[in-house]
Amino acid sequence: MHKFDVASRGKIWFIISLLIILPGFFCMGTRGFNFGIDFTGGTIIDLKFEQPVTVAQVRESLRPFGMDGSTIQLSGSDSEVESSQNVMIRTVDMEEAERKEVMAGIRSSVGDYQVMREEKVGAVIGSELILNAVEALVISWFLIILYVAYRFEWRFGVSAVLALIHDIIIVLAVFSFTQRQIDSSFVAAMLTIVGYSINDTIVIFDRIRENLKLHFRKGGDIYELVNRSIYQTLRRSLYTVFTVMFTTFALFFFGGETTKDFAFALLVGFAIGCYSSIFIASPLWIFLRNRSEKKKMPKAELVK
Repeated sequence: MHKFDVASRGKIWFIISLLIILPGFFCMGTRGFNFGIDFTGGTIIDLKFEQPVTVAQVRESLRPFGMDGSTIQLSGSDSEVESSQNVMIRTVDMEEAERKEVMAGIRSSVGDYQVMREEKVGAVIGSELILNAVEALVISWFLIILYVAYRFEWRFGVSAVLALIHDIIIVLAVFSFTQRQIDSSFVAAMLTIVGYSINDTIVIFDRIRENLKLHFRKGGDIYELVNRSIYQTLRRSLYTVFTVMFTTFALFFFGGETTKDFAFALLVGFAIGCYSSIFIASPLWIFLRNRSEKKKMPKAELVK
């Protein structure tokens, strides 16, 4: 049976990615991101209700004000199925009039309460911490290139890191398009996506390396070799992505409100990571390899 040619259609896959990345850059520059209170700071309110209440009740009372994504904790418990009189709400910074309206809404929807504490807090993730995270990410990419260059060759390392950058940009673009909230859990999701994507890419690169040793000779078809390597690992790649996608879908649809944005980032990242491992990383390696081979060729042969 004739198999679909992935390797020689690299330009098509690059164009498809650019159709998402370029509008994504434009959206990020114009609309920006919907940063959560972890980045922007907010207000902490401690309430003591006359009767025990659940997190779901309090969250539902905040929904009409667009604050149902706030962090809500019961005293001594993180579970949404238990009830307590003491509730802590961490939400966005509010003007006085808006605060009074929200507090009145909670009282009418949930029940009477006593305000134990109310104060404004700064951002948990400051600009310095964000800068440190970016620096750590760049250092990790450099170390990935060094490690893969040692185990494989430098072109594999560069291709793998470029595929990772491709994944991160697309996830950021999707969050800018949808204006879903970005908080500390988003950072954790991004690190998870990077770990998943590089693992899938290395599996394919390892098979390419083995096939280079066993089957490839001078004058052989590099596109046919890469296609063979992709199809030899395709079942494993699909099984892996379907497994993690099933569990992440369950987290997205059946998890609490506070985990939906985290699960959504994972869903997008896992899907894009699988795509980039198959359709982006290998064609990038072919592109870099062909450029290196052309530079090694004598000028007379290049003229021909």
